[in-house]
Amino acid sequence: MTQFSDLGLAKPLLKALTDKGYTTPTPIQAQAIPTVMTGRDLLGIAQTGTGKTAAFALPILHRLAENKKAAPRRGFRCLVLSPTRELATQIAESFRDYGKHMGLSVATIFGGVKYGPQMKALAAGVDVVVATPGRLMDHLGEKSAILSGVEIFVLDEADQMLDLGFVVPIRKIASQLPKERQNLFFSATMPNEIGKLAGELLKNPAQVSVTPSATTVERIDQSLIFIEAQRKRPLLAELLADKAVERSIVFTRTKRGADRVAKYLVASGIEAAAIHGDKTQGQRERALAAFKAGEVKALIATDIAARGIDVNDVSHVFNYELPNVPESYVHRIGRTARKGKDGVAISFCADDERPLLKDIQKATRQTIPTFDRRNDKSLAAAAAVADKLAPPEKYVDPRRADPRNNVPSELRRQRNRPNKGGGQGQGQGRNGGGRSGGGQNAAAKSGGGDFRGPKRSGGGGAVTAVETRWTPID
Repeated sequence: MTQFSDLGLAKPLLKALTDKGYTTPTPIQAQAIPTVMTGRDLLGIAQTGTGKTAAFALPILHRLAENKKAAPRRGFRCLVLSPTRELATQIAESFRDYGKHMGLSVATIFGGVKYGPQMKALAAGVDVVVATPGRLMDHLGEKSAILSGVEIFVLDEADQMLDLGFVVPIRKIASQLPKERQNLFFSATMPNEIGKLAGELLKNPAQVSVTPSATTVERIDQSLIFIEAQRKRPLLAELLADKAVERSIVFTRTKRGADRVAKYLVASGIEAAAIHGDKTQGQRERALAAFKAGEVKALIATDIAARGIDVNDVSHVFNYELPNVPESYVHRIGRTARKGKDGVAISFCADDERPLLKDIQKATRQTIPTFDRRNDKSLAAAAAVADKLAPPEKYVDPRRADPRNNVPSELRRQRNRPNKGGGQGQGQGRNGGGRSGGGQNAAAKSGGGDFRGPKRSGGGGAVTAVETRWTPID
């Protein structure tokens, strides 16, 4: 059996792996590490939980240490793009853990936090940067980051990047990278658009595939319950009350739905917290920390967290609502049964979700065992008081049927409307700038990445058209 010591990794890396108790690489690690160490491009296909972060982090650290040199000012030697803040944080933590005896620097770049510390971290140059595309685009636009020194480019969770609409910014970022570089491309599935993107970025790549596309972990005990939509919350509370449920993640389709479920569970006496794209970075970090510490039994999440949460000992995953994108089912339930352990995945299905169930079973090539709890009198009684514990909100999300309803806020472009009345009237933007005189457009100040304020003409003080910018939140 292959050991990490057989792969030719540097001694400081082997020491860090020994400190963590790792001796035997996973299949994708055993296949990918020797290839990446040679400097060749790689296309890796592996489902979540197979250890692909170490599959690229270990050989990258080995290569950077083998040819140790200073990163350029405001630049970096290795760039890893990640779809979510949580995943970016976890990847950066892995780089730090594996490289703790090597003296290499690691930084994260994502939205929801202030620019200052990120600019300061980049100023002197960094060996490894893990970034979300939107915030990186902002730094590139402000010249606080440059890509001319990138030697290794990693695109992680490429198929989720596609789901979240990141393909265009990825292409823009790639266009600024040096032509001579190593490219590593990792994805759990390979839809046509991702295959096309891989063809654009990779040069004669080696391909590593450890599992067929869109398969689920064998150690997960899957089941599905048919239930009326209005009775899902009482059913969830009933299942979470079971002592066998030690630590669980509950997936909803919308952000407001996640908040509503969490509110109901708390009112029912079950420790729960919600995490999604509209939460601040501090709220997301506190909820995740409480979940990891065992203070919260149920973490209610949207699909933005399906691949961004790496927590050990998640005993159960509940699909409160089935995902619109069938591949997301694989990533959701992949939060349990990690590192060789067993897990349970229970999905709820209302009558209007049956087409989604059909798509999931077709994509995974599996028939999920089903149970019927419709017309359950005990759930009917509980549902009657559910709205009193957590009243439904009047607001209806117009994107609730959109499979991309969890698009990070950084992808929501904001345009400043032109001033009326030759600079003397109102200056209103989408975010409600209020009234401002003298040609000042207050709404421009509330735009996402344009934190230097609106551009002005050199003449009479009128506000010129402001370039559309990424809103730097995710």
